[in-house]
Amino acid sequence: MENKKYSSYAAIERDLEILKLEKDINYQKLVLSFQRTKESITPQSIVGGVFSSYKEYFTKSYPQILQSLLPFVINWFINKKRGN
Repeated sequence: MENKKYSSYAAIERDLEILKLEKDINYQKLVLSFQRTKESITPQSIVGGVFSSYKEYFTKSYPQILQSLLPFVINWFINKKRGN
């Protein structure tokens, strides 16, 4: 960072005030971010997130599950009719 050359104390005070305001703004952004994170971490949101990820997984793999279980179900019905 380049050093600034000030010609008066008023310019120094102005820059210090700007830096103080920037610091306060960044602090408030951090507080707001923390509050939003705290609000989003609730038991309902965690459970909902887990179930939605499993739902998405089973929805995508449903045809594969069906293809692997279908022969077993057909054999079970055939054997049930025979009385085995």
